[in-house]
Amino acid sequence: MKDAARQHFRSAPHVSGAATVKPKDYEAPAEADAGVEAENEYAAWAILRNSEHPLHVGDLLELPEGALRICKYVGFDEAKWLVPEPAQASLPGTPQTAQDAAQA
Repeated sequence: MKDAARQHFRSAPHVSGAATVKPKDYEAPAEADAGVEAENEYAAWAILRNSEHPLHVGDLLELPEGALRICKYVGFDEAKWLVPEPAQASLPGTPQTAQDAAQA
C-alpha cells in the first residue's frame, strides 16, 4: 500500500464485511516479493514478518484462487477491488452536452 493511503487506512474506523480497495492506492510487489507459498494468510504473514518487506496494516495478499485478503490490526479480512461503474452512454440522437444540444 502506498504511504498516503496507508495513513488514511490506519485512521479509518473498522468496518465489517469485505473491504473495498482502490488499485491506485497500491503498488505491485517487486518480483522477489511476489511469490510467497504458505498454507494461509497468517502463515504468509509469519514468513514475511522477518523479511525485508513484512506485511503492514493495509497491505493485501492475493490467494492462489484469486481472493484478496487485507491485513488489519485484528488479522486479515476479505477485500475486493473497487470496479468503477461504466459511464452510461446516451441514446443515439440524444445530445450529451449543452454544446451538442446547441449544434443539433
